[in-house]
Amino acid sequence: MRVLIADDDKGVGVSLSALVERCGHEVIQVVGSGFDAIQAYTRLRPDVVLMDFFMPRLNGGTAARMILAKDPAAKIILISGAATLEKMEEAGAVAVLPKPVDLDKLYGALTEAAPSR
Repeated sequence: MRVLIADDDKGVGVSLSALVERCGHEVIQVVGSGFDAIQAYTRLRPDVVLMDFFMPRLNGGTAARMILAKDPAAKIILISGAATLEKMEEAGAVAVLPKPVDLDKLYGALTEAAPSR
């Protein structure tokens, strides 16, 4: 599965990338903002987007809604250390994970979000 990661903290992006790869999936790009996530999604069409909820300028919730407006079939997993579950679910995410991200929970969320073939 091809995964796009969006997180404004480069260190977290690198860590998430390593976790996704440990789950057996391919990271196609790591971007640092919601705006960059929308552009990368449009260009790369990943199977899943793993996106931080709180990012400057354009947060993950708004970026998720914008991606879903263009492609209602998009699979987005939101992560956050502080956001309320309800607020994140309103963004249309297929899964919500707390930071720090647990490998087993990430594996489960990616498996659930996997496109059916």
